[in-house]
Amino acid sequence: MLRIEELERLMEEPSFWDDPDKSQKTMIELKGLKGTIEQYENLKRSYEDIETLLEMGYEEEDASLIPEIETTLREFQTAFEDLRLGTLLKGEYDSNNAILTLHAGAGGTESCDWASMLCRMYQRWAEKKGFSVEMIDFLDGDEAGLKSVTLEIKGLHAYGFLKSEHGVHRLVRISPFNAAGKRQTSFVSCDVMPDIEEDLDIEINDDDIRIDTYRSSGAGGQHINKTSSAIRITHFPTGIVVQCQNERSQHMNKDKAMQMLKAKLYLLKQQENMEKESGIRGEVKEIGWGNQIRSYVMQPYTMVKDHRTNEEISNVNAVLDGEIDPFINAFLTMTSKQK
Repeated sequence: MLRIEELERLMEEPSFWDDPDKSQKTMIELKGLKGTIEQYENLKRSYEDIETLLEMGYEEEDASLIPEIETTLREFQTAFEDLRLGTLLKGEYDSNNAILTLHAGAGGTESCDWASMLCRMYQRWAEKKGFSVEMIDFLDGDEAGLKSVTLEIKGLHAYGFLKSEHGVHRLVRISPFNAAGKRQTSFVSCDVMPDIEEDLDIEINDDDIRIDTYRSSGAGGQHINKTSSAIRITHFPTGIVVQCQNERSQHMNKDKAMQMLKAKLYLLKQQENMEKESGIRGEVKEIGWGNQIRSYVMQPYTMVKDHRTNEEISNVNAVLDGEIDPFINAFLTMTSKQK
């Protein structure tokens, strides 16, 4: 409560609105704190409702109250888990928006289709969380799906949740692109980084980068397919490549791409300084066998299993429809115990 009062006093100062970036972050923090208090109050009321229903059931010996008690208890458990997870998101960038990039592995059309399925999964998950999603860049597959796609997911703790998704995702199914109807395995890598909006003190020499322009992909739009407004920046010393094509002009795309490049270089510098594997971006692995963090099996049985936490869900369709919170929860719980 003291922090909320401090932020509210700060917002009353005339100079507060002079810095739009700072004021926006303050408002996001205030909204998050108030949301946490509201979660607690709702949880407290739910607990009291369960107690009341149990007392009524025992006193009146009314078995008809059991379904209502069970429903209220399940809602309480879900709300409690959400509140508990909020206590685990204490990383430096956990409250930031997230930039999520998917790259199809070897396997041609099958892998590209798998990338598009994962893209939809994360979009649906974000919608259910009340987050907004913007496609920064994408490259269509030759026949179907996506070779690569970059999403900017905006919402409080978006990176804190999605950092668990970094790694290689494996799909096993009977391929709709295989005339023989054989089972096929496909791989897609997922890279997640926080969207660091502040101006980072990172120097980039002009000789160390190459800036390429190309025509934006997609159907229609005032700036799509008409001019070479999309930007690709390659950083030679590290091999990092960033792309942006969703902004209205080449200048805006370049600014966004440079921001992404600076953020990646900043995180890389932090990893080097710590001299150990960082949880910010994670280890880069080959998109193939033996490196997957999660397997999605559709034939001969249905199962999604996270190989880091051993969390399993048999309803593959629900997971692909955005129900990935159990995997996120298990990962955050596991990493919190390792610290």
